[in-house]
Amino acid sequence: MSHKVIHALYNDDDVLMDAVKATRKAHHHIEEVYTPFPVHGLDKAMGLAPTRIAIAAFLYGCTGLSFATWLLNNIMINDWPQDIGGKPSFSYLQNMPAFVPVMFEETVFFAAHLMVITFYMRSKLWPFKEAENPDVRTTDDHFLMEVAVNNNEDELITFFQGTGAVEVKVVEKH
Repeated sequence: MSHKVIHALYNDDDVLMDAVKATRKAHHHIEEVYTPFPVHGLDKAMGLAPTRIAIAAFLYGCTGLSFATWLLNNIMINDWPQDIGGKPSFSYLQNMPAFVPVMFEETVFFAAHLMVITFYMRSKLWPFKEAENPDVRTTDDHFLMEVAVNNNEDELITFFQGTGAVEVKVVEKH
């Protein structure tokens, strides 16, 4: 399925921010904004929901901590108890101070690796995926706003030229 979109190209991030705010105020649907560097406040100006990756990281860290606790209890207490330095392994709680570094490392390991996997899955960044950059200038010094066209093509072109866009074009998106 293909549909038309407007590509409005800007050469300044402040002009882009003003254009995004004006576009949202005019109730046009912004599909995506491409920038060569992160623009502070752009996500709020676009009306995007805040990310929940921190919640996922906390849950992944709890999973890693639980796994480390289970692993150390089974290995060092139940399965293969050892008398190290005259300190017998009678219970997990007696030996827990020695297990803290391993528990910390497992927490960080699980949180970091599972967050990366979650980010790639959420962003649909699969191996060998082709780039979706509509204009190569957005990797250097230009900013591009992609807005859906709903039988108001001429109105949108005029609107975006009034917001300070250096180039406005209609593109068929697949």
